[in-house]
Amino acid sequence: MNNQIDQFDTGILPTWCPGCGNYGIWMALKSALKNLAVPPHDTVIVYGVGCHGNMRDWMHVYGIEGLHGRAIPLAQGVKLANSGLTVIAVTGDGDCIGEGGNHFLHAAKRNPNITVIVHDNQVYGLTTGQASPTAQEKMETKSTPDGVAEPPLNPLSLALVAGGTFVSRGFAGDIPYLTGILEKAIRHKGFSVVDILQPCVTFDKIHTYEWYRKRVYQVEPTGTKKEALERAMEWGDKIPLGVIYEEQKETSEGFESVAINPLVNASLGIPNRDDFLSMFR
Repeated sequence: MNNQIDQFDTGILPTWCPGCGNYGIWMALKSALKNLAVPPHDTVIVYGVGCHGNMRDWMHVYGIEGLHGRAIPLAQGVKLANSGLTVIAVTGDGDCIGEGGNHFLHAAKRNPNITVIVHDNQVYGLTTGQASPTAQEKMETKSTPDGVAEPPLNPLSLALVAGGTFVSRGFAGDIPYLTGILEKAIRHKGFSVVDILQPCVTFDKIHTYEWYRKRVYQVEPTGTKKEALERAMEWGDKIPLGVIYEEQKETSEGFESVAINPLVNASLGIPNRDDFLSMFR
């Protein structure tokens, strides 16, 4: 089996803006799958709608691009149908936390064995830079020329209070460290969230690579969910990276009937030729 990173390339070059944080996420994801020896034919990535979703064209695995905000339920359906697959949802902060916020919360509660990657750049990049649900207060965007008035939603704290069993944050500007986080998230058995700080070089001139590098620091998992929640809420002069919280709980596949006999192995109930003809004798 080819165990090189290029096994995940389609030969189509990305069309993201030069310098976009998506490149770092793309490289880290390919590296993580390669390091884990996950073959492309056993991997399914479900994409939301947004700049991140363009990755479908240059990621050589099974891929589905769903409706806006609906990547997570599609990913859950794939996992229920074939629990042997590595299933990843690649989403954006607007796609996952805005349009798909309800799915995000209920998936964290149910704990399906999938990995959710959030490209978090605080804007809707595909539609040219409107404020997303994670946009910081006073941030000026096309949709908020006087600055964002309300506090942002925090993907980490949302995942924690809803029941997520693996909650982490990475930075697109540190590919080796992000690769390690993604490896841990994919290995984890349960609902894994990786919120990735992803600079949008075109529409966000504030939260640049340099801005993040002055503030991010690496952490280890905390002991309690309360401690994890306090750390998840840190923002400003210090922004934590790493696995914020991890625990082991039964996955939704474990208490669904399909865990015993996944749908991919189930009989379609279609009679063979002789049995079919016998019905008319």
